[in-house]
Amino acid sequence: MNWQQHIARNTVTPEEAVQSVKSGDRVVFAHAAGSPESLVRALVDRGSSLRNVEIVHMVALNDSPYCKPEHQESFRFNGLYLSGGTRAAVAEGRADHTPIFFAQIPDLFRSGALPVDVALITVSPPDDQGKVSLGVSVDYTRQAALSAKLTIAEINPNMPHVGGGALLEAADVDVFVNSADPLLELSPPIIGEVEAAIGRHIAELIPDGACLQLGIGAIPDAVLHSLGDKKDLGIHSEMVSDGVMSLVEKGVVNCRLKTLHPGKIIITFAMGSKKFYAWLNDNPLIEGYPVDYVNDPRVIGQNDNLISINSALSVDLLGQVAADSMGPRQFSGVGGQVDFVRGASFSKGGRSIIAMPSTASKGRISRICGAFDRGQPVTTSRHDVDTIVTEYGVAELKGKTNPARARALIAVAAPEFREELAREALEIYGWRV
Repeated sequence: MNWQQHIARNTVTPEEAVQSVKSGDRVVFAHAAGSPESLVRALVDRGSSLRNVEIVHMVALNDSPYCKPEHQESFRFNGLYLSGGTRAAVAEGRADHTPIFFAQIPDLFRSGALPVDVALITVSPPDDQGKVSLGVSVDYTRQAALSAKLTIAEINPNMPHVGGGALLEAADVDVFVNSADPLLELSPPIIGEVEAAIGRHIAELIPDGACLQLGIGAIPDAVLHSLGDKKDLGIHSEMVSDGVMSLVEKGVVNCRLKTLHPGKIIITFAMGSKKFYAWLNDNPLIEGYPVDYVNDPRVIGQNDNLISINSALSVDLLGQVAADSMGPRQFSGVGGQVDFVRGASFSKGGRSIIAMPSTASKGRISRICGAFDRGQPVTTSRHDVDTIVTEYGVAELKGKTNPARARALIAVAAPEFREELAREALEIYGWRV
């Protein structure tokens, strides 16, 4: 049986496809904009006939209906990363969070530590060789599809065809459905004066020819807006969005000087606008690979001058970074931050940057604190942290003593909190700063 026959014989409606999901199954959804929305809707619609189906994924760009209280007997979410539609369920005890580095997720599926019963994914239409592309969600999705007892794929013409390691054989999929749903989009962040100032500070740290990794949100986008006069930049990043597209169109990003995958932007997933997804389609500059390759610190470090740029919720005077929880309450997940902080440390000329506004709650709270509150998990350890940036400047921490770190951090805190932070340095640690 050839691939055309395989697809034709195994194509059903979304409602028929999800009949294969049984109570007690573990179901992995493709990540972020790769979510197969027709299958998600069909699964939730038959929730009354299911019990204790575990749903596993990372970022959700939809409203996560399976996390709503009325579905708690049918579905229980296990978040490898939380987002707007899933946080409340975890906070209220109706869902769970599994802490894990992004790069290690595929091995959870491959090793059987987190066995997959059903994978629900989105793919591009097949090419002339019968291969489909995972497009904007290669990351853990590829391994979930390969490890699952049953893989159901939504073939969607809106999914861009991305090459590299983003391809699956049609035979790797058991059941197909057809959909023309628009891919879920990421709304552009609002860049205010604070984010713009942070972006300018970071841009001054990026030399021509650097290879960049950027996270999600207003600060990474502000950095991209500040790079218009740079030359020959490259990208090796877990994700990209519209800002990178703009820099490619301006000629700022060309990947010409990259030491690993020269001439290519390397990603593991993508989120953005409809225009951005169209730009990704069959773009020879873009290659997608699984996250256990893209985010492997040993791979990252093969890129010379790798600059990683990530965000934080808070930093204490030891230099510890909290980026995924607010006190004991889970907010997001570690994602790839630590993967890239460590990868940058292996890179010749590399640097890792953690950036954040100096305050929260409309200026009432300093994000730089003397010590974390009880129950606050640390995302990135003080031994890994390199550079912290706020709108007030750059704090270089790598290789500095504890008191010197505190001085550097206090210097980039909001001015109205600096005296208090100096007192805390003395009271908590005995440092006169």
